[in-house]
Amino acid sequence: MKIAVVCANGRAGKLIVKEALSRGLDVTAIVRGENITEAPNSLKKDIFDLTGADLRGFDVVVDAFGVWTPEKLPQHSSSLKHLCDLLSHSNTRLLVVGGAGSLYTNKEHTACVADSPDFPAAFKPLAAAMAKALQELRARGDVKWTYISPAGDFQAEGEKSGKYIRGGEELTLNSKGESVISYADYAIAVVDEAIKGHNIGRRISVVRE
Repeated sequence: MKIAVVCANGRAGKLIVKEALSRGLDVTAIVRGENITEAPNSLKKDIFDLTGADLRGFDVVVDAFGVWTPEKLPQHSSSLKHLCDLLSHSNTRLLVVGGAGSLYTNKEHTACVADSPDFPAAFKPLAAAMAKALQELRARGDVKWTYISPAGDFQAEGEKSGKYIRGGEELTLNSKGESVISYADYAIAVVDEAIKGHNIGRRISVVRE
């Protein structure tokens, strides 16, 4: 299986590359600068400069794009649209490293995590931008996409437990009543989805067991 990880130099991207390599997959890191991942194969290119030819031949493309400054937040939508346009009507699957703010907190799917009064105000613009990108992705019937939301507490330096629970559109808590997952365990879930591919056209979520 051939996998490309876009924006692979980021914290999530590097761990996804590492996990995929540990499973014996053929991984290419797509990076803007010097490749600092463990991938032996790399392509130095900005996400917005990628072409269809660059992504041809991959079984899975993982989108690990992320920006946080206010002026760049619209790029969550524009970068995802660009990747979708490149993969339109192809057999290549697109896995998107998503956010938790858009996970629903009720069965009617009328309220989400970002609506909660204790959701940090500083993160509301980011959550809104990522939620908008997800809504636009849902309309893409021409792409084999899967959107993977982490738990509410997404820990960059968290330990790798090797165990996680897969949920769906709603915020899922573990047996301790927690919504938490490390980047390392999230990477396991992403690679599992890359290999199995059971959730095309769906948003799934993951939480530490």
